[in-house]
Amino acid sequence: MTLGVTRGVALDGIEGALVAIEADVSSGLPAFAIGGLPDAACRQSADRVKAAAANVGLSLAQRRIVVNLSPAWLPKTGSAFDLGIAVACLVAQKQIRGDLVRDVVHIGELGLDGTVRPVRGVLPLVLAAVRTGHPQVVVPAANAGEAALVRGAQIVPAESLARLLTRYRDLADGSPAGDPPIVPAEEAAGASPRDLGDLAGQAEARAALEVAAAGGHHLFLVGPPGAGKTMLAECLPSILPSLDDEQALQVTAIHSVLGSLEDGALVRRPPFVAPHHDASLVALIGGGGSQIRPGLISKAHRGILMLDEAPEFRRGVLQSLRQPLESGEVVVARARGSVRFPARFQLVLAANPCPCGMSFGKARNCRCRSQEKRDYLARLSGPLLDRIDLRVVVDSVGLTDLALPRGDDSAAVAARVLQARTAQVQRWADHPWRLNSEVPGPRLREAPWRLPPTAVAELDRELDVGALTLRGYDRVLRLAWTLNDLRGGAGRPNRDDIGAALTMRGQDVAA
Repeated sequence: MTLGVTRGVALDGIEGALVAIEADVSSGLPAFAIGGLPDAACRQSADRVKAAAANVGLSLAQRRIVVNLSPAWLPKTGSAFDLGIAVACLVAQKQIRGDLVRDVVHIGELGLDGTVRPVRGVLPLVLAAVRTGHPQVVVPAANAGEAALVRGAQIVPAESLARLLTRYRDLADGSPAGDPPIVPAEEAAGASPRDLGDLAGQAEARAALEVAAAGGHHLFLVGPPGAGKTMLAECLPSILPSLDDEQALQVTAIHSVLGSLEDGALVRRPPFVAPHHDASLVALIGGGGSQIRPGLISKAHRGILMLDEAPEFRRGVLQSLRQPLESGEVVVARARGSVRFPARFQLVLAANPCPCGMSFGKARNCRCRSQEKRDYLARLSGPLLDRIDLRVVVDSVGLTDLALPRGDDSAAVAARVLQARTAQVQRWADHPWRLNSEVPGPRLREAPWRLPPTAVAELDRELDVGALTLRGYDRVLRLAWTLNDLRGGAGRPNRDDIGAALTMRGQDVAA
């Protein structure tokens, strides 16, 4: 009886957990058993490994093989354990020296011909390996650029099981490994966002968009068809700053797990996600079968989630956004356990004023009954709308608007947004927040951030008469701080900032 040991990584949400891959090869009736809670794809590794080994001249078909993926209580999903299982089996057969691979992490799917094929989620897997003190990681050659994004990782690209076997034999003989060079992944280009300079008119909506970008505030746009609601939302990424290193790595890890990463490139631009209104709850929040995967709200992490025709989304889908909007993360619970995904995004809702969309102005062309009009926007519940900081009525563009000079382009607005965000980062440097929208309300109502009574007198009245909830009160305070940052105020928000924030939040979008 011989035993081979190497390392792998199991994916749990977007986090990785180190796994010991143990293979016992002995004489007896031919069998290949894999234990440690493997899913269907992981159990099928047995057939792939046997075929790949046969194609490099090492038959495993006539042996009794038991593979254990430890810890056994942690579910193992996908085909990324193929390479580690094959290496552990070859160690047990004394084809590879055990001390060369015991602390090396192996990630990759095996083809029947022995090629090492790319897998999803390589970035979080390599991150987990490095954090647990296992910097040497063997990955598919196609994933090497993505894996190299992790600082401190010693990446070994593997094209085939035969080449990897030759590498370990060379190392055992004292010869150099001769690993191929790794081409570093570039930043993901992505689609170019729309430019604000292309918009005609809409001065009020443009101002709200700038405030939303500066403070990371949620936005609700209501207006007739063709008024420019969707275009306004599509301009938002063009005025947001690029992601910093920590944010970019986290967003890239999410896209890696989802398989939406462009050639392993680092995601620097805030993502823009705009699902169709028929999207399911699982698609939006996350979930799935044996492997719980992140949803669209996690794909929009550190970016924008735009729900066009928001009242057309299922009510349960809309209600599911309430908890992530407050906490910046979502917990997907299933019978076998729960998985936590990051979901700190800016929500942009867009809606028509009524089902036909023509209930604006004197509503001469509106064909909707009064009850239909009331019910349409009522599909967006009060608790959800209470979490939206900015509510803007987007009017139709007329000839007068076309004759006016165009507003600032995205570059000019982005410069002001960056200046405002820099002020916020400096202000909250000693706290776990970066933007005004992330600051808990109680902190803004306590010393040293509490505003003087003269500044908040109007806001206090709105709360006293029930026109604002306490959550709404806090969100107006956040807006006021952002308005103060945009105008370059070195001090605190004044009465004018509070009034402007109330106006931006308090529009009756259902009117």
